[in-house]
Amino acid sequence: TVGLLDEVEFVHYDSNTRRAEPRQDWMSRVTEDDPQYWKRNTENFMGTQQVYKGNIETLK
Repeated sequence: TVGLLDEVEFVHYDSNTRRAEPRQDWMSRVTEDDPQYWKRNTENFMGTQQVYKGNIETLK
């Protein structure tokens, strides 16, 4: 999963490492206000990954 804003990548979820990571400095600072941000969003991306895998199987 890749998050884009004005065609600039600001977040990336790697399905191999199962981690969401910031791609812009301003996204790195989000944990100052919300320490659980990356943990929570990684969990969301992991769930979405399973949905997408199911959709691909349905389309085969």
